[in-house]
Amino acid sequence: MTSPNALAGFSDRCRTMVDHSLSAILPTASDVSPRLLAAMHYSTFNGGKRVRPMLAYAACHALGGKIEQADPAACAVELIHAYSLVHDDLPAMDNDDLRRGKPTCHKAYDEATAILVGDALQSLAFEVLANNQLCPQPLLTDQVRLQLVRTLSQAAGLAGMAGGQAMDLYATGGALNQQQLGLMHAHKTGALIQASVRMGALCALPEHSEQSASLQALDQYARAIGLAFQVQDDILDVTANTETLGKQQGADNALGKSTYVSLMGLKQAGTFAQELCHSAIDALKGLDQQADVLRQIAGYIVQREY
Repeated sequence: MTSPNALAGFSDRCRTMVDHSLSAILPTASDVSPRLLAAMHYSTFNGGKRVRPMLAYAACHALGGKIEQADPAACAVELIHAYSLVHDDLPAMDNDDLRRGKPTCHKAYDEATAILVGDALQSLAFEVLANNQLCPQPLLTDQVRLQLVRTLSQAAGLAGMAGGQAMDLYATGGALNQQQLGLMHAHKTGALIQASVRMGALCALPEHSEQSASLQALDQYARAIGLAFQVQDDILDVTANTETLGKQQGADNALGKSTYVSLMGLKQAGTFAQELCHSAIDALKGLDQQADVLRQIAGYIVQREY
């Protein structure tokens, strides 16, 4: 299995690659709205861990592809993630002042600009996938790019992230049981994580292999780590401090949200996260050592401190 140091090296490589590509994708100047462009840069390059791009690159590698084949997928999922955070932080949503230790977009700029930032980043994500001049990757055919667009659009919309966020909003102040909480987070958090893995895999696969056993194994892996990621987030909301988290500690409790900690208790939530980690690794038993990075990422997700 990949050592922690090797995983750190892979993570650094992925972060460098996706940041380089995102820098090339985002315009450097705008005659229409320099302020909007500045806010887009602010929200994209604000110190994120780049977990979703790393998953896309790692999934591509696991199926024998060169990780640079997944550049368009990595950039697109990170742009969608960045847009979702900008909108989640708005007063109409979670009303957060801090994100990654910095003022949220609507605090650094204003609410109207933050809404437009989210809109612009979302549309740019799909342009990255559809326009092979914007993020060149000659090994991706038009058919694969179409599969990537379909995967990401499903993960970001009603059947994915947006639907989960709506469920979260409407449930605030109420009580969800564990099954309902799992359904919500499978959409709100898990869908984009699953899309990151699937899209990275699609970048490595021939077109006729979209339903391959390897891809199904990666889907199972991604479902487990998507939920594990949220369980660990709930744990950190209780155990970590604001400085470490980069956002307000205890925010979920202050908003009256149901969490895995509130439903299960801190110790049992930690046990559940470990069980999900083991399930994710077990899903990869049919894949060779090229999937070791994915195995290591599963452990990192439940051990991270922010």
